[in-house]
Amino acid sequence: MRHKRAGFKLKRDASARRALLRGLVTSVIESEGERIITTVPKAKAAKPILDKIITLGKQDTLHARRQAASFLMTPSSVKKLFDKLGPRFAQRNGGYSQIIRVGWRKGDGAEQAILQLVGSQLIKRAEERAKRREERLKAIKEGREAEEAGEQE
Repeated sequence: MRHKRAGFKLKRDASARRALLRGLVTSVIESEGERIITTVPKAKAAKPILDKIITLGKQDTLHARRQAASFLMTPSSVKKLFDKLGPRFAQRNGGYSQIIRVGWRKGDGAEQAILQLVGSQLIKRAEERAKRREERLKAIKEGREAEEAGEQE
């Protein structure tokens, strides 16, 4: 019996489990949409660690940078954590990530989930909306220029 034994084993020894969780957290921070697709137990194990790393990003001290750098696997993820994510979540007290279940994997039937940062879907939608608006304005401007050129001839 595992009374008072917290955490997820994930059928790995301690070093393999740490490497797996480091990779998952680094992938979420580095990925373009700030989300990854993984199994539900892995997402549940990585979520509290991801939240702790983002809390370090909010502090923005040398000690916090060194702690984050010792856990995250790439220097670019540390830079993004402190430059973009820390200020973005500065006013939020916890709950920086969320798990969304998406169904079962076809190959082995494992339940899949998306582990993503809160607000990343809003940022992506806003960027898409801004891009579409720019394209519409550009098309309107080109149409007006073509009309003016036709009137001058």
